[in-house]
Amino acid sequence: MSKAAELIFAPEADQPIRYIERTRNYYLGLGYDNPYVWAHYIDAPFTPLQRPLNQSVLGLITTAVPYNAANGDQGPGAPYNATAKFYQPYQEPIDGEIDLRIAHIGVDRINANMEDSNCWFPLAAAKRAVEKGRLKALSPHFYGLPTNRSQRHTLEIDAPLILEMLRADQVEVAVLIPNCPICHQSQSLLARYLEAHGISTVLMGAAKDIVEYCGVPRFLFSDFPLGNAVAKPNDRSTQDMNFELALRLLESAPVSRTTVQSPLIWSSDPSWKLDYSNLEKLSKQEIARLRNEAEKARLTARELRMKSVGA
Repeated sequence: MSKAAELIFAPEADQPIRYIERTRNYYLGLGYDNPYVWAHYIDAPFTPLQRPLNQSVLGLITTAVPYNAANGDQGPGAPYNATAKFYQPYQEPIDGEIDLRIAHIGVDRINANMEDSNCWFPLAAAKRAVEKGRLKALSPHFYGLPTNRSQRHTLEIDAPLILEMLRADQVEVAVLIPNCPICHQSQSLLARYLEAHGISTVLMGAAKDIVEYCGVPRFLFSDFPLGNAVAKPNDRSTQDMNFELALRLLESAPVSRTTVQSPLIWSSDPSWKLDYSNLEKLSKQEIARLRNEAEKARLTARELRMKSVGA
């Protein structure tokens, strides 16, 4: 290699997106003057594997939601849909018809694939891992964690409910898959909670700064658009590769706060990283429209949350 070639660096944009900074600037630009305070811990609990994975039961935890046609457009290209949000943890059987959507949260609608659920829910890859003998079994259910801005609610209400579900299904290890920025925080808080109660976890995510700022035991980072943290669309090889990396991280992490970055690349052109919540790329008219949409979504979410609490 020539010395000239050695001095050619990657483009400046080719680095993990700073979502904490990006979202803070976005909402300040929309006129909200109370920046969100993200969860931040120095240490993280850590539970080593109690037995080999081929003797362990694994559970999948998602922030995606089962599709309900009554909640409006949730298909590919759907705008942010607060009506489809959920506010209580759920569990659903892993067998049968499964249709999980991500239109209810702030994913990267410009770059993420919203058709192939394998991009955000690795059930098929997990089943293949069982077939190969990498895992003893999957839990009979998968589990849904609400995306909640209230860190206290996640830790005091949602996390104990998820733990109860996992224990009832005899889950020993868990893979947590977030989608939006707040999803990454909620799942990070849950990972900490589960580890403190004896369940080994690995988080498969795309928002590196949020997860590491919170502090989790094990983190597989894929530098992919939000909403597609598991694999590239319609690509079984990346599904299996990333899930295997998550399993290896469960087996090999020596201490908490262990991060492994997937070698997979979303695109040779990193300019896609400039799109998400970037007001510098928007006109004043577009910013005003987004402010109105944000207010409508906030009011819809508040109404649904109140109904959920009342129920």
